[in-house]
Amino acid sequence: MRLDDSPESENVEDRRGMGMRLGGGKLGIGAIILALVAMYFGVDPSVVLQVLQDPAGQQAPATATAPPANDPQRRFVAKVLGETEETWQAIFRDHAKRSYVPPKLVLYTGATNTACGTGRAAMGPFYCPADSKVYLDLSFFDDMKRRFQAPGDFAQAYVIAHEVGHHVQHLLGISERVTSLQQENPRQANALSVRLELQADCYAGLWAKQADSARHILESGDVEEALNAASAIGDDRLQKQSQGYVVPDAFTHGTSAQRVRWFKRGLASGDPRQCDTFSAQAL
Repeated sequence: MRLDDSPESENVEDRRGMGMRLGGGKLGIGAIILALVAMYFGVDPSVVLQVLQDPAGQQAPATATAPPANDPQRRFVAKVLGETEETWQAIFRDHAKRSYVPPKLVLYTGATNTACGTGRAAMGPFYCPADSKVYLDLSFFDDMKRRFQAPGDFAQAYVIAHEVGHHVQHLLGISERVTSLQQENPRQANALSVRLELQADCYAGLWAKQADSARHILESGDVEEALNAASAIGDDRLQKQSQGYVVPDAFTHGTSAQRVRWFKRGLASGDPRQCDTFSAQAL
C-alpha cells in the first residue's frame, strides 16, 4: 500500500500496555448451558465462560511498557483509519447528504473494557455500536499471517475497513434494524447477521476503490491480499479448520466465496447502492 501521503487519523485510542484483571467467580449450571449452546454454533465456549465469570472486567495496572507514539503499527492503523475517514466523508456528502462522524479505533492488548462488555483478543476485531468504537488487538494480524495464511498490509487494511463498514451501518441505522428483525424472528438471526457482515465486506471493497481512485493507495498484489484474507475468514473454512465439518445454519459472517464476492462487488462499483445485501436474492 502507498500510505506515505495518507493522513493519520486522530481517532486512535492506544490502550496497549494496560492490562485487565479478570475475576474468578463461580459458574452456575445456566452458564454451562450457555457455553454448550455457544459451542454448537461454532463459538469458542471458553470465551463465553470468561465473559460470564467477569462481564465487566477490572482495569489492572500496566503490565507492559506502552509503545512509543511513533510506533509503526500504530501509524499504519492511523493512516488506514484516516483513509477511511476521507473516503466516507466524501460518500456521505455525495450520497447521504449528511456529515460522516468517524469512529474511534481502540488498540489494546489481551482484554479491555467496552460499552458492549469485556473485549478480548480471542474475539478478533469488532465494532461496538454502543460507544461507536472499533476494537483491535494487533495480535490478530499475526494470526492472519500464521494461522490463516493471509499476510500483507492491505489484508490488514481490509480488516479495519470491514469494521469501519459496521460503523457506517450503525450511522445509517442498518444494524439497528437488523437487530430488531433478529429479535422478532430469532430463527433468522444468523441469516440476517450474514447479510450484515457481507455488506460490511462490500463497504470495505467500496472504500478501497474510492480511496485508490482519489489517492492511488493500491500497489500490485494488494487486491489479491484482501481477497485471500476474505476467503481465509469465511465461516465454512473456519468451521472446517476448527471442528472438521461445516454447519451452514451456524454461519454468521458468510462463506469464503460470499465474502470474496461482495468485497469484489464493492471494489468493482465503488457505489454504496451496489452493497444492498438485504435485497439480494442470492448471496
